[in-house]
Amino acid sequence: MPLALLALAIGAFGIGTTEFVIMGLLPEVAGDYGVSIPTAGYLVTGYALGVMFGAPLMTVLGTKVSRKRMLMLLMGLFIVGNLLSALAPAFAVMLIGRIVASLAHGAFFGIGSVVAADLVAPDKKAGAIAMMFTGLTVANVVGVPLGTLVGQSVGWRVTFGIVAALGVVGLAGIARLVPDMPKAEGVRLRHELAAFKNVQVLLAMAMTVLGFGGVFAAITYIAPMMTHTAGFADGSVTWLLVLFGLGMVGGNLVGGKFADRALMPMLYVSLSALSVVLALFTLTAHDKLLSAVTIALIGALGFATVPPLQKRVLDQAHGAPTLASAVNIGAFNLGNALSAWLGGLVIAAGFGYTAPNWVGAALAAGALVLAFISAALERRAGAPSSVVTGSAPAEQRTAVHH
Repeated sequence: MPLALLALAIGAFGIGTTEFVIMGLLPEVAGDYGVSIPTAGYLVTGYALGVMFGAPLMTVLGTKVSRKRMLMLLMGLFIVGNLLSALAPAFAVMLIGRIVASLAHGAFFGIGSVVAADLVAPDKKAGAIAMMFTGLTVANVVGVPLGTLVGQSVGWRVTFGIVAALGVVGLAGIARLVPDMPKAEGVRLRHELAAFKNVQVLLAMAMTVLGFGGVFAAITYIAPMMTHTAGFADGSVTWLLVLFGLGMVGGNLVGGKFADRALMPMLYVSLSALSVVLALFTLTAHDKLLSAVTIALIGALGFATVPPLQKRVLDQAHGAPTLASAVNIGAFNLGNALSAWLGGLVIAAGFGYTAPNWVGAALAAGALVLAFISAALERRAGAPSSVVTGSAPAEQRTAVHH
């Protein structure tokens, strides 16, 4: 794998850390600004909305810029947003800083996925995408726990300052290691938008919303579920989330490896297993050991879908995949928001803290159904099912079909 993927992974590590570390620092931030915890929660909501809307916006704005330069500009935006958060004199300023940082998130992963895929041979594209996303998964194992510890020990502003420094390292790495890769000649914004007329692109994005939404239906409410149902102490939740992160790392790498061999079968297996494990979590959540194992499995199976889903979008968007790739990153966040809302509804309805697991199982099952529909439509259209090798036309080299 090229060293340029390391630079992309470092950027992904910083972005993953800043996205999730705020959840463990909300009490400290709320206390410093004199706001309530629900008000401080706008820092999470604002970031998620910024990712959803920022992904297509920043990608469209970058259509005239080479992909390497756009990645550098996005990392610059990320650095500015985190510095603003670290130095914010008022809560409103910090919220602005979070939104500024979030605008870089979706476009970075979207454009980064295209760049990562273009750096390697056609039969290694999903693995390259997975390598970049490893930065995001490792952030949940290392960056978020350490950032939370630092924030609780010496101040949350220090945490965001360190995250900004990570952004500087990522920016330097991209500038030094990523080759200059201009957009394909003749590709215009209308070509990027045309990808959304392809039903296969839309189906892949819908699978992203439902599949990853299934994961977050359970994980969003992991703290009350584990403390009230499994009987863990409050302090144990951090280490349970580390287990979830370790599962994410393993699942991401496995998903990338096998998606290059058989993309759709990989989705069938991971989504089927994810749906079953989420359903079983309603039972295993009553036992400490079984719940810990299940949390790791949810992380592994959930992130095993990420490289194949992202590559599916790249494949089906043909010669203009950048905007579709970025919008698919927003689809992950849409799934997170949708599942968290649905999970909250069933808890509020009195079904208990394990009820969101059933919601997650249903969402993952819905993604599996869409995967079968997508494959059936592809077969009916007579699309090739084998990997296109180096003999493919130039315009298809970023659009390998399965």
